[in-house]
This record gives sequence, structure tokens and C-alpha cells, in this order.
Amino acid sequence: MRISAIVNRAAQMNGAGLASNFQDRQQNWGQFASRVSRLGAGLRGLGVGVGERVAMLALNSDRYLEYFFAVPWAGGVFVPINTRLAPPEVEHWLNDSGATILLVDDNFTAMLPKLQGRLDSVKTMVYVGDGTAPAGMLSYEGLIEGAGEMTPLDSGGDEMAGLFYTGGTTGRSKGVMLSHRNLLLNSLQIAGETGFTASSHYLHAAPMFHLANGAAMFAIISMAGASTIIPGFEPVATLKAIQDNKIDLALMVPTMINMAVNHPDVANYDLSSIRHVLFGASPMPEAVLKTALQVIPNAQFHHVYGQTEAGPVLTALPPNRMVEEGPLAGKIKSAGVAIPGVEIKIVDEDDNEVLRGTVGEICGQGENVMLGYWNLPELTAETLRNGWLHTGDGGRMDEDGFVYVVDRVKDMIISGGENVYSAEVENAIYQHDAVVECAVIGIPHEKWGEQVHAIVRLANGKMLDEAAVIAHCHEWIANYKCPRSVSFETAPLPLSGAGKILKTELRQPYWEGHEKQVN
Repeated sequence: MRISAIVNRAAQMNGAGLASNFQDRQQNWGQFASRVSRLGAGLRGLGVGVGERVAMLALNSDRYLEYFFAVPWAGGVFVPINTRLAPPEVEHWLNDSGATILLVDDNFTAMLPKLQGRLDSVKTMVYVGDGTAPAGMLSYEGLIEGAGEMTPLDSGGDEMAGLFYTGGTTGRSKGVMLSHRNLLLNSLQIAGETGFTASSHYLHAAPMFHLANGAAMFAIISMAGASTIIPGFEPVATLKAIQDNKIDLALMVPTMINMAVNHPDVANYDLSSIRHVLFGASPMPEAVLKTALQVIPNAQFHHVYGQTEAGPVLTALPPNRMVEEGPLAGKIKSAGVAIPGVEIKIVDEDDNEVLRGTVGEICGQGENVMLGYWNLPELTAETLRNGWLHTGDGGRMDEDGFVYVVDRVKDMIISGGENVYSAEVENAIYQHDAVVECAVIGIPHEKWGEQVHAIVRLANGKMLDEAAVIAHCHEWIANYKCPRSVSFETAPLPLSGAGKILKTELRQPYWEGHEKQVN
């Protein structure tokens, strides 16, 4: 399995068909393959060798799509950067990955001075924009124009193709190493389950740096289907793109779906072309799903569950089980069953499989599971122990093999589909000299699913208010990770016998009346 092969196949079988549509630029598969090949050659000319990391910091675009295929074409490894990160976090991702080239669009060139002199490995910066490249940067289009086509250098299989960073329970992001086989197999596993065909027209509304969109991206290109791309999710832009381009397939996190189907102008847009909507990353509130089914009655909704380490999908709930009445009802609250090629089991703390209906940790096994964590062999061994991916998610399995996610073993908050690790937020809060103790938890939020909430104890004689704590966090971490609310305690926070803060006890008042501590 080689990533370059799916581009060559698409050009071979559908050369004149639409490959990408972005703003006023469209290209067919023949043109797309040529540009990817020449961009790969341009990157080789900049010194990209086999296994070299190439990072990109940009909003969605057709050039981002080309990047994902040109980098492996040159034998390299792509490192997509979360666009919501603060400069210190971008610095960590680049330095930890050892990226030698950074591609940046107009939206993020203003960040570059803040990274000046702080990047250990980046030697070349490439401007991914339409204007003249800023001083000290090379032109993306210039790289393509100045290069000829080349034979792809990716060997595929277990060769690393991408390094996707995800939050860490130690407070630092960790790089997930995914191979060609991981990514392409998972795209084929989900394609057949969720409606991808050669005639599909997929909308890239979710961020392209995120592997959720990545799975769909590889699936649509594996099928030689069409892609329309918008810079980022915005309800009206998304509704208009669906209408104007007759989009029939999209992936959105529940928060996006909620904002789109409940938009006051949604009735003004023709959404009849939509046939399949994939959602995941956080649970779908039942009220939102009911509204979505009414607003987009022609669509089948597919709930997929997984994580970056799984490439990313482990289970899927088929649309025919997303019903509340009839013989197939009763599974709507589940995350579905293992997709083809994946095994799932629920284990206790000693890794023994538990009885059906018993809550334990969800574990998965399959060729889509990651190679490991970048430069973290001990964590890799722990996460992949006994040959199974330990997800850190608590769940149960019923007698029919349907998996229900009921809580999280890892201390993670999912807000609007984004993973927020409490230790990372706590580390930022602890940078303030007035803070003596803090704990960060997820509390219910009607719109975002969960809201980041900080509980803080100040040093004697120190004064801080909620706004000051939140403002302080903005200096250290991305906006979406920052607390949205803060409460203050004067007594020490409750501790377990091992000296750990009892977050279960802290969460309890906020989650009373909720069936599970995942909203």
C-alpha cells in the first residue's frame, strides 16, 4: 500500500474527472497528479530525503490536499500542524518532529516572527499563498513551476507516512506515527461502510490538519471521487458549499452539525444532494441528531469512533441502527461495532477481557493501529501492550458486539470535537505564581458537549479572579484549551491515598442527573 498509488490510480481511471475544487480553482485528476509529482520533485530539490519530516501550518485549501500526497511522493513524512495552537505549542511540534521544511499560508505568516530563533530543525519555509513570497520564504507555486515530474519514492507498507500530534496526559503533545498501510487500510475500511464511491463529492469542512478529515480524504481519493474544499467550517459557508456543489458526502463533528442544522437560515439552502454524513470525535446529542434527520432527510448518518492511534476509526454505527423504533432500534446510543479488519475487546485493569455489559477499557487490534509514538518507546509499549491498542476510553460491549463509550480512563475533555488534556491546561495554570493548586475537569455544556473548567486554590495573600486565570492561559496554550469557567477553593483539593487529586469527586456536583460523565 503506497499513498502515491491511489493518486496514480485516480489519474488513470478518472483523469478528466474533478479532483479538487477550491474557491476559483478546479483541477482534474490528471492535473492533480502532475502537480503532486512536481511538488514532490521540488521538495526533493530542497533536500527532503526518505523519512524527512515536512510540516504545514495552514487553513484548508487545494494546496493542503496536494501537500498530503507530494510529501510521501518525495519519500518524506507529513506533519500537519493544528491551526489553533499558540506559538510555544507550534514550536514544540516542529522541534519534537525534527521537521526541516515548514509550509505556511497567509493566515499564519504573522506567527513566524514569534518563532524566530526558536526552531531547531526547520531550514526552509515555503509560502503557500497567491501573492509574492515574503522575504526569507520560498514560493509554493515556484517550487511546482520549477520542477519536472518524478517517479514516486514512497515504498509504502509499514513505512511511516505521517506524524499526527495528539494531546498527552503528561501535558505535552505526542507524535503518533502512522504508516502508509495504517492510513490507506483504514480509509478502505470506512469507505465501504460509509458511502464513498467514485461518484461521491466530498466536502472538506472539518480542518485538514485533523485525522478525522484525513481518513475521509484518503477514502475519497482512494475512490477517485471529487473534493470541494472550504477554508474552515462556518455554518453558512458550509450550507452554501453543499448547495452550490451538490455535495453528497461530508464529515463533521457534532458541534458543527448542531450549528449547521440549527442555523436560522438553514431552510434557505437546498441540502437534498446530501446522502451520507459521518460524525465522530465526540458524542452526538440525541436532540441534535433528531433535528439533523429532519433537516437533511435524504442523508444517512454514520457514527464513527476511534482515535488518532487507530488511524483513526475502530467502530461504526450503521444508519439503519440509528433509529428509536422498530426491530433495529436500541443501538442509537452506541458507537457501533468493529469495522471490518478490526477486533475490539473490553478489559479490566489487569487486561483480562470482561463479561458483556461490564464497563472496562476499550481496546482495539488491527492493521490500522499506529506504529507507535515518536521517540517515546516506553509509552508506545504501554499503550500497545499485549498487542492491543489501549484507547484509554471506558466502555462496555453488549451481546450483539455494539460498543458503548461511557467514560474516559484518560483524563481528557472533549469540547466541540477537540481533545483537551487537563494536565496540559493545568500546566499552563501552574505557571502563574499565585496558584498553589489546581485541577481541570470537563463539565456539561449544551453547545460544546463539555466545557473546560478550572478549580483553583491560591497561595495565601494572593488575589486572582476568573478573567485573570483565563487571560493567563491564553498566553500559554491554544484558545480552545483554555478554561471557559473558573471556581476558587480555599481548602486543599481532595486527594486519593496515592496523593492524586480526586477529580471524580470534583466532577460530581456538575454531572448530577447525567447518565454518564461524557456529554
